[in-house]
Amino acid sequence: MERRTVDFPVFDSDNHMYETQEAFTRYLPSEYRSAITYVQVNGRTKIAIKGKISEYIPNPTFEVVAPPGAQEDFYRRGNPDGKSLREIFGKPIPCPDWARTAEARLPHLDELGLDGALMFPTLASLLEERMRDDPDLTHAVVHSLNEWIYDEWTFDYQNRIFATPIITLPIVDKAIVELEWCLDRGVRCILIRPAPAWGLRGPRSPGLPEFDPFWARVQEAGVLVGMHSSDSGYADLVSIWEGSTEFLPFQLNPFRSLAMANRAITDMMNAMVCHGAFTRFPDLRIATIENGGTWVKPLVDGLESIYKKMPQEFDEHPVETFRRNVYVNPFWEDALEGLVDIMGPERLLFGSDYPHPEGLGDPVSFVDDLPESLSWEDTARIMGGNLRELLHLES
Repeated sequence: MERRTVDFPVFDSDNHMYETQEAFTRYLPSEYRSAITYVQVNGRTKIAIKGKISEYIPNPTFEVVAPPGAQEDFYRRGNPDGKSLREIFGKPIPCPDWARTAEARLPHLDELGLDGALMFPTLASLLEERMRDDPDLTHAVVHSLNEWIYDEWTFDYQNRIFATPIITLPIVDKAIVELEWCLDRGVRCILIRPAPAWGLRGPRSPGLPEFDPFWARVQEAGVLVGMHSSDSGYADLVSIWEGSTEFLPFQLNPFRSLAMANRAITDMMNAMVCHGAFTRFPDLRIATIENGGTWVKPLVDGLESIYKKMPQEFDEHPVETFRRNVYVNPFWEDALEGLVDIMGPERLLFGSDYPHPEGLGDPVSFVDDLPESLSWEDTARIMGGNLRELLHLES
């Protein structure tokens, strides 16, 4: 296919790998090995976490996958024919080699016209929520996955591919140890789930002072924090309406789509602002990835309203706090003109979600959905300049 090209460097804030079946277990200590298993169900391989089969990702081996961008028309034009997701995805393809390792992905970046990309895991999005009652297990499995990521991708592959290890927060001291392990290996961006931290005392806001030692080290290191859309536990809230069922992102469910839309990232940003973490650590840089941008205006409006009523509860204006600390990766289908007005082009990041079916099959074509009113310089910032600065890459 003929791909979109531009005359400036393009850095994608949202690319993905597809993990292999041993990704969680290659380095998992023997005492935890039984917590992650793969089982056969009606001829299909499924992942089981602590003995419970998860359907969160229906094909956890990724032996076959939907073609990149298979849902683009669904998001651009809707679904007037009422097709099922299986019909929308189309014929699956074998998992490409470039989805498994950095060495294979690098020439594919050239084919896509990408100068660099953050590289997020895919299956990992289900891990923490299904182990939240066992903080020690959570830390052990996350570290095992990070070791696998480092084996197959490194954290900085030729200054172009930046894989994002997970830092889980239940036990703060262990989170700091994991962060140090990643920093020693050249990490440029870490992945933190936008969700409460499920520790020994149950769920807690990561914005509370008890997490300050971790955020202090992140700020000191100057490492970017990617808060990528994940299973953040919000099926708990929806289950009071529909019953206790697992959140399944690959099923069409209008109630859940509306009830859960933007809840996790909005609450996470609200917590980091209102619980003071962004004020105590003004140099933290958070990139909200694959959460879109439609949540930003309601959050900013809410912060404006609450500050008007309770200014004494804030050390600084919360909207300015949010704008200082946070970068937003909008979806290409969002109303980007309004988002530019709120955040400014210097706080927006291009991200394609490649090669996921809900992303763009031609990542650089994101540029065609940016407002025409943007200058060349601002367009170049959004399409790569901002991310380069966040990753401390030389111009």
